[in-house]
Amino acid sequence: MKPLTLANVESELSYAYLHAIASHAQCGCKVTSRHEDNAGVDAQLVGWGPFAGGGYRTEVDIKIQLKATIAPPATVGDHFSYCFRGIAQYNDLRSDAVATPRILVVLFLPKAYEEWITHSEEALSLHRCAYWVSLRGAPISVNDTAQTVYIPKAQRFDSTGLVSLMTQLSRNDIPMYQEILT
Repeated sequence: MKPLTLANVESELSYAYLHAIASHAQCGCKVTSRHEDNAGVDAQLVGWGPFAGGGYRTEVDIKIQLKATIAPPATVGDHFSYCFRGIAQYNDLRSDAVATPRILVVLFLPKAYEEWITHSEEALSLHRCAYWVSLRGAPISVNDTAQTVYIPKAQRFDSTGLVSLMTQLSRNDIPMYQEILT
């Protein structure tokens, strides 16, 4: 058996990150099938309320497209610039014709493989973190292979942010993409 490529390791760490955050936020997390992956969905999260400050929904779910990168994120104001490869998946994420909301979660890892994870008897640490963005309502891409998207720095994908997102969804408040002018 061949060892995983570094790109495969990045991908697997994004799943580990997602599972850890979802578990800490007391949300269910399941990896999707190959068919859903082809439609730009890597995982589905479910949250159960009641949600403090939430709406009438006591069970909400969201579909996730995961990405991981060692490329340092470029900063544009209060956003990270990210080159999203895969226009078909971009279009799936920007669609408002889907019943279950979808978000893009990008894990930014350190450039050096040796810095991705450290562990000791006291802690297992995955270095850096992930951010999320809804691409619902984003503009049609004029490119054939990739599209630059802007991820708000305030939308860190952590357990507090995930609970807040689930609370927002319980009010039927679906996040939309906010285009920024560069």
